[in-house]
Amino acid sequence: MNFAVSLALGFISIVLINNFVFTKFLGSCPYLGVSGRLDMAFGMGMAVTFVTTLAGAMTWLIDHLFLNGTPLEVTRYVCYILVIAGAVQLVEMYLRKFFPSLYEAFGIFLPLITTNCVILGLCIFLNLWQIDNFLMAVVLSFGAGMGFTMAICIMAGIRENLAMADIPECLQGAPITLITAGLLTLAFMGFAGMIK
Repeated sequence: MNFAVSLALGFISIVLINNFVFTKFLGSCPYLGVSGRLDMAFGMGMAVTFVTTLAGAMTWLIDHLFLNGTPLEVTRYVCYILVIAGAVQLVEMYLRKFFPSLYEAFGIFLPLITTNCVILGLCIFLNLWQIDNFLMAVVLSFGAGMGFTMAICIMAGIRENLAMADIPECLQGAPITLITAGLLTLAFMGFAGMIK
């Protein structure tokens, strides 16, 4: 199989089949907390995609150029967190300057991208999966962010429609949101096994 096909399959796999939100249940806090409106969900997804891509690429480089095979391997997670925090600061400064209304709308969820499990999980999984190619690491990092964006936007679209639906009082709010999240996860489990 040629390298371009491997990249395409890796991207499709991490977006649809091995989506971090639906298969590993990472990133549930912003997935449920920011998915009330589609515009906010898309903005959060794009911010997470940027941070995921930058953090995945940088941590792969740090791992392969500086840490692997040295006694400094024990500092791996500290390095991951510092890179992620730096990338989030870039996003925060950019949004504050160019999109102040979106920056205000995100509130506490924007700095919480630093602790988003999707990003840290991706950095750890890139190491566990033993990805030995920088371009593959970048594609998988971008794909993980796009998978998160897709998941949060689908949830936001459904939640916007649920606001106009006649839902029994006992299911309004968190219960219907969690039921919807479970049904979405079940739907995406249908993709399992498509790409090995």
